[in-house]
Amino acid sequence: MAPTTLLAEAPVERLGQSLDYEKAQECNALVDSWIPDWLRSSWEKSQRGEGENEEDIICRALDFAYRLHDGQCRASGEPYILHPISVASILKDLGGSSAMIAAGFLHDVVEDTDVSCDQIEEKFGKEVRQLVEGVTKLSKLSFESKTESQAENFRRMFLAMAQDIRVIIVKLADRLHNMRTLQHLRPEKQVLISRETREIFAPLANRLGLGQLKWELEDIAFKYIEPEQYQMMESLVAETHESRQEQLVEVTRVLRDRLVAMEIEDFEISGRPKHLYGIYRKMERQQKQYNEIYDIQAVRVIVNTKEECYRVLAVVHDYFCPIPGRFKDYIGLPKPNRYQSLHTAVIGPKGQPVEVQIRTWEMHHIADYGIAAHWKYKESNSASKPLKGDDQKFTWLRQLVEWQRELKDPQEYLDSVKEDLFDSEVYVFSPKGDVYCLPRGATPVDFAYRVHTEVGNHCSGALVNSVMVPLQRPLKHGDIVTILTQNNAHPSTDWINFVATSSAKSRIRQWFKRSRRDENLALGRSALERELGKSGLEALLKSDQMLKLADRCNYHSVEDLIAGIGYGETSVNAVVNKLREHQHSDRYINPQKFEARHEHSHSHSSKSPILGLEGMVYSIAGCCAPLPGESIIGVVALGSNRGITIHRNDCNNLANIPSDRLLHVAWNQQKENDHAQTYPIDIRVETIDRVGVLRDILTRLSDNKINVRRANVQTKKGKAAIIDLSIDISDRNQFDRVCNQIKKMCDTLSVSRLVTE
Repeated sequence: MAPTTLLAEAPVERLGQSLDYEKAQECNALVDSWIPDWLRSSWEKSQRGEGENEEDIICRALDFAYRLHDGQCRASGEPYILHPISVASILKDLGGSSAMIAAGFLHDVVEDTDVSCDQIEEKFGKEVRQLVEGVTKLSKLSFESKTESQAENFRRMFLAMAQDIRVIIVKLADRLHNMRTLQHLRPEKQVLISRETREIFAPLANRLGLGQLKWELEDIAFKYIEPEQYQMMESLVAETHESRQEQLVEVTRVLRDRLVAMEIEDFEISGRPKHLYGIYRKMERQQKQYNEIYDIQAVRVIVNTKEECYRVLAVVHDYFCPIPGRFKDYIGLPKPNRYQSLHTAVIGPKGQPVEVQIRTWEMHHIADYGIAAHWKYKESNSASKPLKGDDQKFTWLRQLVEWQRELKDPQEYLDSVKEDLFDSEVYVFSPKGDVYCLPRGATPVDFAYRVHTEVGNHCSGALVNSVMVPLQRPLKHGDIVTILTQNNAHPSTDWINFVATSSAKSRIRQWFKRSRRDENLALGRSALERELGKSGLEALLKSDQMLKLADRCNYHSVEDLIAGIGYGETSVNAVVNKLREHQHSDRYINPQKFEARHEHSHSHSSKSPILGLEGMVYSIAGCCAPLPGESIIGVVALGSNRGITIHRNDCNNLANIPSDRLLHVAWNQQKENDHAQTYPIDIRVETIDRVGVLRDILTRLSDNKINVRRANVQTKKGKAAIIDLSIDISDRNQFDRVCNQIKKMCDTLSVSRLVTE
């Protein structure tokens, strides 16, 4: 290679002995042509010994990645190193520190080569190692999965972000370049990656204020997910491009002349194209035609100070006719992602609407680069610092991490994540002037719970702009909301049907569950007694081992854990299994209790469900409806042709039965290839009344292949709904499993087994 080449070593040594010399030379030349000017300059300084420490670490990271990826190619056939170079360049444009840019070069080496994180730390330091390790972990997360797995992956991603926000910035840069080269993958893979990008990474970029990344990610995803609509939007924009440009030139000329006359000297005016997906979404959301959208064409004015922003606004409204209802002051009320600007729509010189955006230079950089602009402008000397816990701009992120402990239902957690990833659209005020951002459709109850959980739990009414309003009335921009509280007030089941935020729904449900604490404690205790027996249970519940188990399950006390079992937040089987895994658990758990349930599992081959009753007539007692897996006893029925009646050991009707009529029996364990026999069981589900709750319960039963014989629903306004079901169950394990699934539904208050004893 020519000595002026950036990577000047012999090409065969660089790209591997398996490649012929000409192919290696061709690949090296291609890589060299991709080197951006900023990197070439840093490399040359480093080679001459003139580079600073930051430039040196970047160049060493490039060289290290180049060696490790030698011989590797992307789906396009290009050398793989072009991808890390592109990711590092995106991070450079975002104002990333040397550690971030180095991580951009190295983000794939741990996953794709034999290099370990320890080696990364040895060569580049702890900071680069943490970033590379964080991005490697994120790369293993998949969001195209079942609800439980998807929720867990979200939890891991936000936990990584809370520890160091730069990890997700590197990941977003990685995703952006992958999207730019998506044309080389199979069509089905293109759609899969594009959906994940549009649903997860684009909203995340928006929430972090990375406007440029968000727009490009959305437009590329739009191209692959909805190609026909994308081509339609391209055609519509192209058809009107010339006329829009003429109008933008005229508006720009007028504003420039007026601003010069006002002696505002340092300003910039430019046209701003709206990204295609943004136009399409607005057309869909507002049910409007292309020519009815105001901000397809926009003029952006950038000045030095806030005061000049408002002076420019006065000029715009003085010269052009403003369109009513189209002015938004995001300087006074910034968006949650720190976006600030003045937006107004006016009628342009040719009678077409034009949007004008007015902002300062700092606001402009924040709009494009979000948190990266925060590093650049506010912490230029400490850009490598991770997110601080007291940074109020990221309270939403800390809240999501805190909710990991509170929201144990996967779907509820996903709802809260999606709610916080997308822009809040309603800004309301407390009587003291504090600003609260809520999603569109939020009510005074949502506001009350956003202020504080106890304010929501004791809400008795609301004043909006000093006027009493119904609690279900949606709030509007600028409303001043006063919440009225009373000590004896409490949530109503009706609230769950109209609140708009996941946080409010979660706290309402938690209140109902806590208010039934005694009942839940009894249910949880009963479940533990069935599994462990009464003997020694008190000692177990008071032991240090049980306290440690409660802490591992994210409960403050053993009592909270028992209540959690009672209302289905955690299953009794999970608790017992964790106890048995503990090295000292055997002294608390009666081993005979576990062995008794399986003592006949290998010694009998009879197809009769009841051991000891082969060839005899028997029936299952309707009073206690025993199931395989439960301790049972036979009762010789007098004056009846039913022979033996099978009861649960704890059935109350056994109290007056003489011992000479009792017969010791047990269930015969069924083999996997046997046809499963089922037994009728009646259950009662108490739930918050809402549309579709019965359907959701029946879906869980159907998923477990459980037949429903009968369903009866009782509802009363302001009260919980009572749903009685008669179902066919094969054994106690299946019964516990489906009951726990129903209990974990967000709206379920209790699930109980109905007996006639």
